[in-house]
Amino acid sequence: MEKWNQTSSDFILLGLLPQNQTGLLLLLLIFSVFVLACLGNSGMTALIFLDPRLHTPMYFLLSQLSLMDLMYISSTVPKMVYNFLSGQKSISFLGCGVQIFFFVTLACSEGLLLASMAYDRFVAICHPLHYPIRMSKRVCVKMILGSWTLSSINSLAHTIYTFQIPYCRSRAINHFYCDIPAMMPLACVDTWDYEYMVFVSAVLFLLLPFLGIMASYGRVLFAVFHMRSKEGRKKAFTTCATHLTVVIFYYTPFVYTYLRPKSLRSPEEDKILAVFYSVLTPMLNPIVYSLRNKEVLGAMRRVWGMLSSRKK
Repeated sequence: MEKWNQTSSDFILLGLLPQNQTGLLLLLLIFSVFVLACLGNSGMTALIFLDPRLHTPMYFLLSQLSLMDLMYISSTVPKMVYNFLSGQKSISFLGCGVQIFFFVTLACSEGLLLASMAYDRFVAICHPLHYPIRMSKRVCVKMILGSWTLSSINSLAHTIYTFQIPYCRSRAINHFYCDIPAMMPLACVDTWDYEYMVFVSAVLFLLLPFLGIMASYGRVLFAVFHMRSKEGRKKAFTTCATHLTVVIFYYTPFVYTYLRPKSLRSPEEDKILAVFYSVLTPMLNPIVYSLRNKEVLGAMRRVWGMLSSRKK
C-alpha cells in the first residue's frame, strides 16, 4: 500500500449534506443559525462590556462563553458552507491542522468554563457571605486563563501528534470538519494508543467537568428549595435551570460521541451529534442567557437608551 505524503496533497471533507435541493435548504438553515449565533454572541459580549452593572464574575464568565461560542462556530461552519457552494471538498493540510487546533481548544475551554460558571453559582447560592472572596475578580481571571491555557496546551499536543501520523488510505474524512477520530481510520499505523489518549482527554476536559457540574447543581438545588424567600428561590431556580439547559445540551452529545467504543460509532451519527455541540449550542447560549435573565434584558434597555441618546 502506498503511503500518502502529507506534503503532496490535501484532505477531502465528505461533508454533512447531500449535494441536492434538500441539502441546499438545510445549508441555508445552518447558515441562518450561524448568523444568529454570531449576532447573539457578539452582542452579548459587547453588552457585558458596555454595561458597568454587568461587570461581575458571573457575567465576566458569560462574556468569555460568548466569545468562545463565536470562535467555536466560526471554526467549522464557514468552511462547510464554502465547500458545499463551491463544489470543492478539499481542505489543505495546514488548514486542517488549524481547524483541529481551534476546535479542540474551544471545545475543551468551553467545557472548563461551564464548570467555572457552575462553581460561581454554587458559591453565590450556598455560600453567599464567602462569595466576594471565593469569586473575586482575581479568582475569576485565573479561572478564565486556566481554561484557555490548559485547553491550548492539550489541543497543541493533539494537533502535532495527529499530523505526524502517516496516512496511506483514502484522504477522505467522513465529516464536515477535520475531526481527530474521523481521521484515525485513514492512518497507516495502529492508532490504538493515541485513540486512548483522546479518550483520556475527553474524560479530563468533558466528563469530569460535567460530573462536577451536576454534583454542584445538585447541591445548589437542594439549597434553593430550602430558601425562605419565595422571590429569591424563584430567581435562583431560574438561574440554575438556565445553566443546566446549556450544560446538558452541550455535554451530552459530546460525551456520547467521544467516550463510546470505536465499534459502536458510525460516521453519520457522529456528524449529526456534532451539529448539536458545534452549531446549535453556540446559537442557543445567548438566547437562553438573555431572554430568561432580567438583568441582561435591563442592560439591553440601558445600552439601547444610551446609544439612542448619543445619536440625538
